[in-house]
Amino acid sequence: MAAAAPRAAPARLKITEIFFSIQGEACFSGWPTVFVRLTGCPLRCVYCDTAYAFGGGEWRTFAEIHDAVAGYGARYVCVTGGEPLAQPACAALLTSLCDAGYDVSLETSGAYDIGVVDTRVSRVVDLKTPGSGEDRRNRLENLALLTPRDAVKIVIRDRADYEWAREIFGERLAGVPCPVFFSPSHTELSPGTLADWLLEDRLPVRLQVQLHKVLWGDVPGR
Repeated sequence: MAAAAPRAAPARLKITEIFFSIQGEACFSGWPTVFVRLTGCPLRCVYCDTAYAFGGGEWRTFAEIHDAVAGYGARYVCVTGGEPLAQPACAALLTSLCDAGYDVSLETSGAYDIGVVDTRVSRVVDLKTPGSGEDRRNRLENLALLTPRDAVKIVIRDRADYEWAREIFGERLAGVPCPVFFSPSHTELSPGTLADWLLEDRLPVRLQVQLHKVLWGDVPGR
């Protein structure tokens, strides 16, 4: 009798934290959400508020991640980072969460191909401004893959960033089928100032203020 083939090891991801909070950004803002924060990111944006996720973390199987998520009894799950797509198994995790019946979103820097992501996922794609220090990482090919379920987010530090974002909106984003959010960099640009600029230019984008920071400030895991 032929020997049985060895079983494949269960898929694993390196996880910084899994926590329950209020979604503070994009289309699901305000919903109680379970966040699955993956470890690691190749970008170093100057305003990054999750640098603690660059390293460390612990390996967890999909089954362990699902058990942790299910324990909160929530409908919404957000996979974030770091940069979640830097871990190749992330796409399979997203599909498994969709298959389990969750409404799933992904927060990504936009530096990786979002075409590998299940189209049931709401993909929140950053465009990095020059002020972030990482605008060279923008993968503009992703814009052609956007659907009405997705969103584009641009974090703005100052007037120069705003003028860059206004220009790229006119050149690249005016026809995308999903919402475009302009978000002031927390502590660096007043939301009221950004709102004034948007109104002055009559720019058809949505102002986004990070709700979780309004509620709790810069508290990790919130």
